[in-house]
Amino acid sequence: MSRIGKKPVTIPNGVKAELKDLALKITGPKGNLTVVIHPKVLVTVSENEILVDVANKENKLERSLWGLTRSLIANAVTGVVSGFEKKLEINGVGYRGTIAGKTITLALGFSHPVIVEVPEGLTAVMEKNVITITGIDKQAVGEFAAKVRALKKPEPYKGKGIKYSDEIVRRKAGKVVKAVGGK
Repeated sequence: MSRIGKKPVTIPNGVKAELKDLALKITGPKGNLTVVIHPKVLVTVSENEILVDVANKENKLERSLWGLTRSLIANAVTGVVSGFEKKLEINGVGYRGTIAGKTITLALGFSHPVIVEVPEGLTAVMEKNVITITGIDKQAVGEFAAKVRALKKPEPYKGKGIKYSDEIVRRKAGKVVKAVGGK
């Protein structure tokens, strides 16, 4: 039995949920999102909550879809109410970035600047060496943050690169030089 799937998703004030065929459209103050529902999952929308269930609770696929669907719906409701954000830090001498409109230009120690386009529906803000990515779709925010981080992952010796603000980079000791015998 899914422990996550059993919990109802509460609909806060100002949010509307509408189920049509296999698509649940959630509209709120920050925008609207659509969650595609798998045919084996049963979704019931009432005035102040959304219930998720499956017909066959013995089937492993259906049980996994049960919890997944409930989490996707809960993330969509949270997104249209408050949104999601990821913070990335740029560390290293000479590593910097600028944002102009929907374009992020990064100097990451390469011979050329790295230019990244911000996807539709997301916003990026830069303060000093911190890039803040915000949006209503949790998956889109996380995916774009991972794409930016992958441009120059933090290295373990000096910690240079792009890392999440809450990420801890495990540092390694460098080479130890030994004195060669003699006086």
